[in-house]
Amino acid sequence: MRFHHRMVQIHPFPNGNGRHARIAADILLEDVYGHPPIAWASGFDLQADNERRDAYIAALRAADGGDIGPLLAFVGAEEQ
Repeated sequence: MRFHHRMVQIHPFPNGNGRHARIAADILLEDVYGHPPIAWASGFDLQADNERRDAYIAALRAADGGDIGPLLAFVGAEEQ
């Protein structure tokens, strides 16, 4: 999650930073850690306005402030 957050925070593209960071995080999880990809959207469209997107954005903002807990909770992970 820290990798994902930093990728979004760096903001290398004018659009698509979240999508890029989610894909990169999933590749890292699978290739390096042998972990299945994260169900980021949980059946929702993270590009459209909905509660799941709002929770994702709020979790990223909390991580911006140094609190990674909400982002971990968003993906169903525990802080380590």
